[in-house]
Amino acid sequence: MGRAVGTLPTGLPVWAVTSLDNHLFVLRADQCSQKIEYYDIDSYHLLGCIRFHFHELGTVEDIVACKHNRCVYVSVRSNESAIIVISVTNIVMLVYVAVTIAGWPVDDEPSCLSLTATHGVLVTCCAVRKIKEFSRNGELLHEVTLPEDVVSPCHTIQLSSGEFIVSHGNEGDSLHRVCLIGSDGSVVKSFGGPKGSGSQQLNGPGHVAVDGKGFVFVMDVNNDRVMLLSPMLTYIREAVSRDLREWWSPIGVHLDSGSRRLYIAANQYACGRFTKGRVVALSV
Repeated sequence: MGRAVGTLPTGLPVWAVTSLDNHLFVLRADQCSQKIEYYDIDSYHLLGCIRFHFHELGTVEDIVACKHNRCVYVSVRSNESAIIVISVTNIVMLVYVAVTIAGWPVDDEPSCLSLTATHGVLVTCCAVRKIKEFSRNGELLHEVTLPEDVVSPCHTIQLSSGEFIVSHGNEGDSLHRVCLIGSDGSVVKSFGGPKGSGSQQLNGPGHVAVDGKGFVFVMDVNNDRVMLLSPMLTYIREAVSRDLREWWSPIGVHLDSGSRRLYIAANQYACGRFTKGRVVALSV
C-alpha cells in the first residue's frame, strides 16, 4: 500500500494534478475562481499561480503537462468546449503569472486528458463515447468511437502497443469498468462490471495511470480508493485504501513514474459541493 510522503497546502477544491520537470501543477476551482498553482516537486513550496477569468473559459475539467512541447493543456467544458494551451517555458518563481491562453475547439465536451508517445493530446469525450487525438496546434489526428457498452468514458491512456486503457461508468450506468481497447475501438479485455465495492468491482472509475511495466492505477472515486491492476487487468491490491479517509474524498490521480510518486487530488464535501481540497503524495 502507498506510503504518504507529503501533502500540499489546503485551498480551493482540486480537480487534477500533473508534473513537469521539478514542478507540480495543481488545477483548482470553485464557483467563483479557477487557477493553476505550481509547486516545487520536492519541497511542495508554492512557487506561483496562473489565474483564469471564470466566465470567459467555462468549467475546467483536467490538466496534463507535456515536457516535449513545454506546455500545460487544460480541458474546458463550455458552449464552445475546448482545450487551452499554456506555455510554461518562462515560468519562474513569481506569486502571479499573467499568460496568453491559446487553444482549439474539441466540438464535443472533453473530460480527461493524457499524452501519446508522439506528444499528441488524447481527449476523452464522455457523451459521444469518443477518443480524439490532437496535435500541439489543435489538428485532429485520429478519432476512435468506443463500443455502445463503454458508456460514459472518463479517462484514456494509450499504451506503447497502440491500444488504450479506458475507464468508464457514471451513476446510473450498468457497467463500471476499466477496459483494454484495441486500436479499432473494440474491447479486448476488462476489469469490473456492475458497480460495487468488492475487490473485483468499481464505482465511478475516474483517472487512470499506467507505469513503465504496464501496471494500472485506477481512481475508484465513489469507493474512496485507488486500485492497482496488473497489465492483464487483474486485481492486485488497493494501492490507496478507502480506510484513509483523513484524505477526504479522492477525485484524481497522477503518477510520476520516474520518482514513483503517486499524487492524489482529494476534496472535502459539504452542503452539496466541494468546499476545499489538497494533494497528497505517496511513494508506491
